[in-house]
Amino acid sequence: MSKLKGKVAIVTGASKGIGAAIATALAAEGASVVVNYASSKAGADAVVDRISTAGGKAVAVQGDVSKRADAQGIVDAAIKQFGRLDILVNNSGVYGFAPIEEITEEDFHRHFNVNVLGLLLTTQAAVKHLGEGSSIINIGSVVSRVTPPGSAVYTGTKGAVDAITGVLSRELGERKIRVNALNPGMIETEGSHTAGLVGSDFETYAVAQTPLGRMGQPDDIASIAVFLASDDAYWLTGEQLFAGGGMR
Repeated sequence: MSKLKGKVAIVTGASKGIGAAIATALAAEGASVVVNYASSKAGADAVVDRISTAGGKAVAVQGDVSKRADAQGIVDAAIKQFGRLDILVNNSGVYGFAPIEEITEEDFHRHFNVNVLGLLLTTQAAVKHLGEGSSIINIGSVVSRVTPPGSAVYTGTKGAVDAITGVLSRELGERKIRVNALNPGMIETEGSHTAGLVGSDFETYAVAQTPLGRMGQPDDIASIAVFLASDDAYWLTGEQLFAGGGMR
């Protein structure tokens, strides 16, 4: 039996990479999925087509999670299209690396607006519709534990995600809404290729620190997201699940 049959999920930043894999995996387990995207309509449409071809239900919805009206619009679209909301995956994120001497105000605000404010605004819009047994999954990163050089701003945002996850698990616990952080290690995505991380010295370093000896793939994270979204994880909340192949 499908673990998420009858459930409705929103996955932000789902036009590619980890978000696309999570959206596809949730749909494969029976959830109807809102595939959110900020700018890549073609990517989001491709995810929806893949889900539909496999017999699932999905719709692409544009929205910049760092803007309150857009975050509300994403949630409104889920309710209009599917009539309910059970799962929120706060995956939208940006990342960049720079030594302390090169950090700019623009970089700071771009990271925190999407990675932190976006999570808060989307969750704020969603909680009005989430009921008992619902699951919020915040996509963090192992950088909050590993703290690599040159990542002060990005790691700062992911540290905030961990802290907010703990706060919201307590705040929403009495409503039986679970809130957990899923923190991937280095994952091979379109973004990591574009950023030049794949094939770089940083990849070599990261893999050397990973006991399982390879870079992660989006599906490695998607299967864990399905678990957290399902009733199998009914006794987990406020947790940080580090999914980096053992990277420390």
